[in-house]
Amino acid sequence: MAIEIRPVEPTRSELKKYVKYGIDFYDGNPYYVPPLIMDDVNTLSPDKNPAFEFCEAQSFMAYREGKPVGRITGIINHKVNERTGQKSLRFGFVDFEDDAEVADALFEAASQWGRSKGMESIVGPMGFTDMDHEGMLIEGFEELGTMATIYNHPYYPRHMERMGFTKEADWVEFFVKVPDAVPEKYQRIAEIVQKRNNLKVKKYTSRKKIKEEYGVALFELINEAYDQLYGYSPLSPKQIQYYINMYLGILNLELITVITDADDNIVAVGISIQSFSKALQKCRGRLFPFGWRHLLPVLLGKSDAVDLLLIAVKPEYQNKGVNALLFTDLIPYYIKNGFTHAESNPELETNAKVQNQWQYFDTRQHRRRRSFRKQL
Repeated sequence: MAIEIRPVEPTRSELKKYVKYGIDFYDGNPYYVPPLIMDDVNTLSPDKNPAFEFCEAQSFMAYREGKPVGRITGIINHKVNERTGQKSLRFGFVDFEDDAEVADALFEAASQWGRSKGMESIVGPMGFTDMDHEGMLIEGFEELGTMATIYNHPYYPRHMERMGFTKEADWVEFFVKVPDAVPEKYQRIAEIVQKRNNLKVKKYTSRKKIKEEYGVALFELINEAYDQLYGYSPLSPKQIQYYINMYLGILNLELITVITDADDNIVAVGISIQSFSKALQKCRGRLFPFGWRHLLPVLLGKSDAVDLLLIAVKPEYQNKGVNALLFTDLIPYYIKNGFTHAESNPELETNAKVQNQWQYFDTRQHRRRRSFRKQL
C-alpha cells in the first residue's frame, strides 16, 4: 500500500501524539531511554521553545493504511546557517520502520519542505541547538542509553547510506568506572594547576544563590567554550533563561563544580546528574499519574550511574589541566553518592582535548553516533 505523509500541526495535542509515537515505537526495547513527553512537546512548540526566535520547523508523520509507520522533523536554524554560510536543513526526531518506501517518503517530505525554504542540503539527526539530542547511533546498540542521547535501531544507518547520505561528523561515548579515590597523578595535576593559575573551586548548597551568582555566566561560558565546535548554535539570552529554569531546579548541587579565577570570574564548570535512564524506562515518558514514583527515588539520590552532562572551560584555560581540577572535586561526590560508573555522553571524535582526560581512568568507548549529509 502507498505511504501517506501528513504534516503535523504544532498544537499541543498533535505534538503529543507525535512524541508518543516515537516512544511506543521502541516498546519492549531494553536499551531505549524515552524522553519525558512534556519535554519533547515543549521543544517542538513554537510558543515554548525560545529557539524558534531563529529557527523554523515542520514535522511529518508517515502512515500506511491509516497506521503510523514513521516520523521526521525538518528544522532550519537560520543562526547557524548565517554563521557557516550554508543553506542547511536539519532533520531530527526521526523514526521509521525497516522499509525503504517509508524512509524515502519521510525524507522526501522533509527535503521538499527544505527546498521550498531555499535550503541546499540536509543534515542530521540534529536538533534546534546543541542542547537537543544529536547524532544517529551507529555502534553500541546493546548499551543502555542516556537521557541526553538518541537511540535508534541498527537498520537506520543502512538506510541513510542507501539514500545517498554520507558521513558529516562522528561522536564517541565512554563508559567510565568511578575509581575508589582520586588518582594520585590526577590529584597532583589538579593541585599544580590550581596554584599556578590562582583558581578557586566553588560549591553551592543554594539553588537561588548559584542562579544569582553564576546562572547566566555559566551558559555564557558554554557559548564561549563550544563556539568553534561542529554545528554549534550560540544560546540566546532567552534560551539561557529557559535552560537555567529547566536544569538548575533539578540538578544535585553536589554534582556541579564551578572554577573561578582570583577575581571570581568563572573559567570552568562541570555539570553532572544522577542517571535517570532506568527510571525513565519505567515511567515511559509520563509523569502522571504514577510516573513520578519512578523518578522520585533518583531525585533523592538512588542511582548507580552519573551522566556527565557538560564540561566547559574558557578557551585560554583549555589544555592546562583545569579538567583535572574539576574531576578532583567531583569524584569524591560520585563516590559518596554510590555511583559505580559515569557516562561521558557524546564527544566529537576529533575533540582530543576532551578525550585526553580519560587516560587516567578505567574506560571503554562503547557507543558511536554520526551525523549524515546529502545535497537536496
